[in-house]
Amino acid sequence: MRAMILAAGRGERMRPLTDTLPKPLLRVGGEPLIVWHIRRLVAAGIRDIVINHAWLGDRIEAALGAGADFDAHLRYSPETQALETAGGIAHALPQLGDAPFLVVNGDVWCDWNPAAARAQASRLEAAGGQAWLLLVDNPTHHPEGDFHLLEDGTLGATAGPRLTYAGIGVYHPSLFAGLPPGTPARLAPLLVDAIGRGTVHGARHGGTWVDVGTPQRLAELDAMLTHKANGTQ
Repeated sequence: MRAMILAAGRGERMRPLTDTLPKPLLRVGGEPLIVWHIRRLVAAGIRDIVINHAWLGDRIEAALGAGADFDAHLRYSPETQALETAGGIAHALPQLGDAPFLVVNGDVWCDWNPAAARAQASRLEAAGGQAWLLLVDNPTHHPEGDFHLLEDGTLGATAGPRLTYAGIGVYHPSLFAGLPPGTPARLAPLLVDAIGRGTVHGARHGGTWVDVGTPQRLAELDAMLTHKANGTQ
């Protein structure tokens, strides 16, 4: 199974930290944020990883190389302009293949085990599904949530209380088939359309998840990981 880490964002809310360093290379718990993703994917047996980039992307490639230091095979999908989530995925499809693949936002931290992605990919193919999303309880900075998780595991866009999309999902290439390569496109409209067709499933993750969107959250995550590494509370 292949995976993609989304790393093309400018990180405006992280400025001035991201003026000279791309957001995925900001360090938490002693390592760049993106390295946490790579190590977790490799531990789950997912070594073929595509990373898109735009802002200071050469810094990302220089820091990570081809992935030998992580026992991974890293490939890159450069964007001359940030293509947003769906556009970036569509641009990278030639490197992701024809089977469902895992996508992880580069600016989240989560203790979900990516090994579970294989089973979800198999279910998507068997059921003709187009997406499976990991959902979490709504954080204080996003109290309205994104999607309603139905009892049968399918998603709804409006009815009932909603959960927040964790920035981690398994996608079938067909979800992006209608997007012209190199064109910016948001993911949410594609998901809403697919939810209307009943082709999106999901599950709630009750573990640790952090949207590393501000310097304060970056500092809080760094403190949490450092305390864990030191065996303190």
